[in-house]
Amino acid sequence: MDALELLRLNLLSPMVLAFALGVVARLLKSDLAFPEAMYTALSIYLLFAIGFKGGVELSKTPMATLLLPALATLGLGLFRPLSSYFLARRFLSLGRLDAGALAAHYGSVSAVTFLAALTFAQAVGHRPEGFLPTLVALLEVPGLVVALLMAKRGSGNLGEAFREVLTGKSVVLLVGGLLVGALSGEAGMERVKPFFVEPFYGALTLFLMDLGIVAASRFAALKQVGFRLVLYGTLLPLFHGAVGVYLGHLVGFSPGGATVLGAMAASSSYIAAPAAVRIALPEANPSLYLAASLAVTFPFNLVLGIPIYHALAQWIGG
Repeated sequence: MDALELLRLNLLSPMVLAFALGVVARLLKSDLAFPEAMYTALSIYLLFAIGFKGGVELSKTPMATLLLPALATLGLGLFRPLSSYFLARRFLSLGRLDAGALAAHYGSVSAVTFLAALTFAQAVGHRPEGFLPTLVALLEVPGLVVALLMAKRGSGNLGEAFREVLTGKSVVLLVGGLLVGALSGEAGMERVKPFFVEPFYGALTLFLMDLGIVAASRFAALKQVGFRLVLYGTLLPLFHGAVGVYLGHLVGFSPGGATVLGAMAASSSYIAAPAAVRIALPEANPSLYLAASLAVTFPFNLVLGIPIYHALAQWIGG
């Protein structure tokens, strides 16, 4: 399958098309909108389902198989916020707080980007490693913690921010779902499969439509923050994605698994990170980190980034 066919397959997937529909609806000033309660319900469903299915796979995975990928993921969790912070300071000339806020978003993970990459890899015939959702949780927390430490060196309020990170719904649902899935195993999955497996991609498609509406509402902020932020939101994910793909190859992932790890490394958070930043860095400019994460990086990864990481994984894997 050549690069153009892969790109066409990705662009015509229901998830990408639903995201595009949300963007168009917002630009046309349609009254299409999702109730806040529905957004919350969909995010809870998706996060728990990711963790639960990963936990079931984890129950069948020997610890020796997981050890090296886990260490590589923790390394990524430390590297991504540091590179994001220093690039924000040098390239964007931001102060410590705004650079830390951006680093928190680019050091954390987008669970929806992870799901989109997983769907893409499966659609092109790969079978990514089943324990990958475990790595989402391992990548999420260190990135946020390191970024907040960089921004708040020598000041207070870190304790409350760390509590928000560790008890926020993203971490609780992912880690809790992993534990539930690991303890209940395959037998438990069979009992809830009609709810957590078969409707899963339908819920994801609706969630992406809502994200399209939200992302389009942030486009206006890009005019205020400048073209350099657009470059930051596209080139930094490509760099992180390449590092993730290469690490995936080093630890023995299949091309599909390396693609997904690359997409995870390239993603930026818009669920866990904004909540933590609001508490730890209330003075940071939301137009910067929300516009970069949601209006630039997320659509870039969804449309172009994932096929690029897949092509890189195929090339590195020979």
